[in-house]
Amino acid sequence: MSSMERWNNKVALITGASSGIGATCAIDLVNRGMIVVAVARRKEKLEDLKNKVADDLKSRIIPIKCDVTVESEVVNCFNWVLENIGVVSVLVNSAGIAYAVDLVGKYTTNQLKTMVDVGIIGTALCVRETFKQMKEHSIDGHVILMNSTVGHNVPPFPLCSMNIYPSVKYATTAMAETYRREFSNAGTNIKVTSLCPGEVNSGIWPPELRDLVDITMLHPEDISNAILYCLSTPPNVVISELFIKPLHGII
Repeated sequence: MSSMERWNNKVALITGASSGIGATCAIDLVNRGMIVVAVARRKEKLEDLKNKVADDLKSRIIPIKCDVTVESEVVNCFNWVLENIGVVSVLVNSAGIAYAVDLVGKYTTNQLKTMVDVGIIGTALCVRETFKQMKEHSIDGHVILMNSTVGHNVPPFPLCSMNIYPSVKYATTAMAETYRREFSNAGTNIKVTSLCPGEVNSGIWPPELRDLVDITMLHPEDISNAILYCLSTPPNVVISELFIKPLHGII
């Protein structure tokens, strides 16, 4: 059996799939035999994903409009997937948002709340619903959390920071370890991977920071390749945490 063959015709649900890492990962997983539920708030962007795969694979991308910060939408999304497509075997939690404004600077409460709601609450809701399906149907699945290098070390950003975003990613680090212990205590073989990229040329990297320094950035394809690597490990192996940095990166 090839490294990805065991996921053939299994369901992967990807949040934040309308652009960047999530969109690239959706295409890569479809091309490797998975059925992908692409989740985001922008349905029109999700529909565009079908134009990036071969005609015979278009039906394997199922776009669903869902705000991961709204519990009822998340529950309805996962229930619909279970009833109409199948059990979620892989979750790639890629939804996230960041603002480049000092934590002591001028920002709105809504900006602060959005980062927390998407990065922490949204993650918790999606993993909860994923685990529920995997546990009830005895699926040895894989949960991949999109973390960051700033979830382990707050870098000395010049001129401005990323506000509460590093705090959210520190929470992701703690959540990943909590899930590992809870999944094990529940008697499952569900894997958890905390993926920690440095600078990535995607929508999450605020243009204010991008313009401050001349840096070489990773591409969404680099992170998607890392996800494929994590998924390709044999059942007895898990990449619990993976750091990916661009050469000469600053974070």
